[in-house]
Amino acid sequence: MEVALAQEKIWFDKYKYEEAEKAYFENLSKMDDLAKLTSENIAVEFNNRLNTLETENASLKKDVNELTEMMKKLNERISTLEKSGSASSAKPAAPAPAAVAPQKPASKPKVEDDDDGVDLFGSDSEEEDEDAKKVKEQRLAEYAARKSKKPVLIAKSNIILDVKPWDDETDMKKMEVEVRKVTTDGLIWGASKLVPLAYGIHKLQISCVVEDDKVSVDWLQEQLEAIEDFVQSVDIAAFNKV
Repeated sequence: MEVALAQEKIWFDKYKYEEAEKAYFENLSKMDDLAKLTSENIAVEFNNRLNTLETENASLKKDVNELTEMMKKLNERISTLEKSGSASSAKPAAPAPAAVAPQKPASKPKVEDDDDGVDLFGSDSEEEDEDAKKVKEQRLAEYAARKSKKPVLIAKSNIILDVKPWDDETDMKKMEVEVRKVTTDGLIWGASKLVPLAYGIHKLQISCVVEDDKVSVDWLQEQLEAIEDFVQSVDIAAFNKV
């Protein structure tokens, strides 16, 4: 009996192995579906972000082109104003050359008329020297006067600033008002616009013209960044000499 049982070949736990094998393959199939779904989601998200970046880049390029055109027009306007100012200041000095009296050499006929025979040429030479000296002094004085009236060329710079807020809840209109409150001699604020950044946040892009001898760029940045309720940071987007 014992020998018969020992030689009996029956797999009593077969159903357990079959269930385990079935569960393994089912889980393996689920993992493949999950990996496929994850890769598809990543691809979709990547494409969405790529499209968003392309849109933002196109918008930024358009904004830069508009600001460049604005800068060009502003430079032309400043050049026109400076030329008109130079012309108006130079007009009063125009009659000055007419005031020069080159008529003094008329004293020569005296040599011909005054025929005394007493050192005529010697006395006339002295008079001519004195007259020439007076004319020279007069011309030098007039030249100095014209030079003093000539307008001095003032070095200026055209700057575009990127003023960034703390978040999307920042009131951009109030921020621009506070920015324009920063004033000093030699600083002129120009055009401005809102440029989108991300997640609904916009930055204020504003242009200004400064006199280099009166306004420091570092000082201007410090003054704007001191508006802590609205301004997070200030960057220089463009800097051109006028």
